Amino acid sequence: MNISDHVARLRALLRIAAEVARLPPARLRFDTALNPELVRHTHRLFTRPHPRYRLVRNKSIGIALIDLRAYASGAAYLHALRRRDYAGYHSRRARERGYTVVEIDRNDYIDDIHGINTSAGERQGRPMDPAYAARTERYPSDGLCHYGVLDKEGRLVAYGDVGVYGDFAATDRLLGYKNNDGVMYLLLADIACRLIDDGRLNYLMYDTYLGALPGLRNFKKKLGFQPYRIRYSIC
Repeated sequence: MNISDHVARLRALLRIAAEVARLPPARLRFDTALNPELVRHTHRLFTRPHPRYRLVRNKSIGIALIDLRAYASGAAYLHALRRRDYAGYHSRRARERGYTVVEIDRNDYIDDIHGINTSAGERQGRPMDPAYAARTERYPSDGLCHYGVLDKEGRLVAYGDVGVYGDFAATDRLLGYKNNDGVMYLLLADIACRLIDDGRLNYLMYDTYLGALPGLRNFKKKLGFQPYRIRYSIC
């Protein structure tokens, strides 16, 4: 690596540092009273050293959050994202096409979930993990909330798993059939609306924002997610 390469790398690092410094801060609290084993496991996962940047905690920089307290109601959230191609617009159109969001027992939809998992060989330009190809015979209780999008015939077309860990919730697995009906916008927007109207949580997390590929980052932006610097506590 020559001097110009070192200079270019240094400039890139300085740009990243400046971008990180501008991120708004957020404090998220884990509460072991909710589910001691799950909460402690998730806290360890989120606060362990980042796999590439060992001085940084795993889920601390550029994490995608919706500040649920910023909206008086779920309806206000959808109204804020009402413009064309944003979550309010897409979720309204999906409902007009007969899609609904419900809480599900995954064991009632084993074949449907397997069908979704194997419906595409790659997503966001990356090959699907081979684990998705295996058909699960029975799902154990895992302490998460499970949501599904049903079409007008009652067929599961998308699903999402969400954990509540304290004063915040975080998405786990989110997957659906690829179509232009906006079902993934509907799924996540509906989850956000439920949490806002419930009024007990401060944030909804959807993994990283700055580290996401451009298409996924744009999707998160249209759902109202923004990147934050996060500090965690646990009680």
